[in-house]
Amino acid sequence: MKKKLTGLLIFVLVLSLALMGCSSSKSNGEKGKDDGKEKSGGVLVYARGGDAVKLDPATVTDGESLIVAEQIFDTLVNYKKETTEIEPGLAKSWNVSDDGLTYTFNLEEGVKFHDGTDFNAEAVVKNFDRWANGNVEKFPYYQSQFGGYKGEKAAVIKEVKAIDPKTVEFTLFRPQAPFLKNLAMTPFGISSPAAIEKYGDKYIENPVGTGPFKFKEWKRNDTITVVKNENYWKKGLPKLDTVILKVIKDNSARLNALIKGDVDLIDGMNPSDIEKVKSDKNLQIFERPSMNLGYLGFNVTKKPFDNVKVRQALSHAVNKEALIKNFYEGTAEPAKNPMPPSVSGYNDDIVDYNYDLDKAKKLLEEAGYKDGFSVDFWTMPVVRPYMPNGQKVAEAIQADFAKIGVKTKIVTMEWGTYLEKLAKGEAPMYIVGWTGDNGDADNFLYALLDKDAIGSNNNSQYSNDEVHDLLIKAQTETDEAKRNDYYKKAQEIIHNDAPWVPLAHSVPQLAGKSTIEGFFPHPTGSQSFVDTSVK
Repeated sequence: MKKKLTGLLIFVLVLSLALMGCSSSKSNGEKGKDDGKEKSGGVLVYARGGDAVKLDPATVTDGESLIVAEQIFDTLVNYKKETTEIEPGLAKSWNVSDDGLTYTFNLEEGVKFHDGTDFNAEAVVKNFDRWANGNVEKFPYYQSQFGGYKGEKAAVIKEVKAIDPKTVEFTLFRPQAPFLKNLAMTPFGISSPAAIEKYGDKYIENPVGTGPFKFKEWKRNDTITVVKNENYWKKGLPKLDTVILKVIKDNSARLNALIKGDVDLIDGMNPSDIEKVKSDKNLQIFERPSMNLGYLGFNVTKKPFDNVKVRQALSHAVNKEALIKNFYEGTAEPAKNPMPPSVSGYNDDIVDYNYDLDKAKKLLEEAGYKDGFSVDFWTMPVVRPYMPNGQKVAEAIQADFAKIGVKTKIVTMEWGTYLEKLAKGEAPMYIVGWTGDNGDADNFLYALLDKDAIGSNNNSQYSNDEVHDLLIKAQTETDEAKRNDYYKKAQEIIHNDAPWVPLAHSVPQLAGKSTIEGFFPHPTGSQSFVDTSVK
């Protein structure tokens, strides 16, 4: 009897220890022998200044939408983690014909969309056919990066066809030097054709890709939640279980939420708060490499901005040094060109319009506006990396313009509406900016100021045939030195035409908890959280 009791006690003890071991393993999130689950990376709450506009990346141009899309979609090729150099994505390899007109991509096999359907060559074809058969209002980036849509003279892509389930071939009308860099851009993430058909017009609220996170929920102007794709084709990723992208419009309120521990990571800091973050041992600063531009634009088709002397006059009336001192606090440099110095082809020989109110008045008089004029002045309602406070910057410019007799009424509106109306050319004068999508000069000059981009990202409706010819030559030229010569000449013409007043190139600052690991703010601004975890 005693022998049996002892054996029973030993059995109970062993069982208890085993149960304790299982309980311990599951409670701290480590991989258990019986459940096969990887260690959890937890939940990341990322706070930003504005909401997404739409969740189908091909239909938008704003950074807030594209950051969400970066989590949900994969592209055929990717940028490297810290640069805009190209590496494999959904395409594991590719070949380019000697004439630069044919690209053949070998695709990853066994990849599934979040809805369980297969990713294959036919899915790639259906995505590109959808965009090519659209228009600038539906798919604006397609025009900016690939010239135009099916049947249009400016179109770059002639045909996309499936050779077999794992091979897709692109045929171009003309060579395009930044073609691979364009394909890596978030707007060209590959969607599930089945989901596009299922949701129709509602696909902008129900995105389905192959990416590291799956879309879960969108509470407009509050939060967007994405959750781990357990079947992601890149093994061991993502590390996080959930990412919540939360809107907190005010910079100071966003930082306070971080300090209180309500959020883990924030974008859009007041430059004056950087030292406060650096002195807090519980926080850390993340610095995004500068590849952006904030600018004041004129609609050159509207009076009085159809007169180049008016545009040049106002270019002399903007005190860029004061703007940077007062609103960027040392985290930016004055801009003189419509592209940043970090991008190849930048023309540093150009002499900027200096701050000279007397010269501004003289030019206005020569243009027939001796007593000035009145105009609506549009400014952006959200914080962006290139513009820490659009309202305050507009007010400062407003005060300077008043000194030369130009009276402005500041106008703003909801972000999505603002961008839509800018694209349609409704703003006479406006503030906005751009973060480079692919590190190429083409993505600034052609995407923002070529006549082909009117209706998409050319908000100034600027059209110059000589600039257009230079930019097309630069696109088709593969010799980098020759490309740069074309771009430098184009910048000279644009500078003289003055459709913009380039304001500043910023070095955006983000702040997060000290427990965040594996996060790198990409130069393009559309960073992924695929490698990020929170301890």
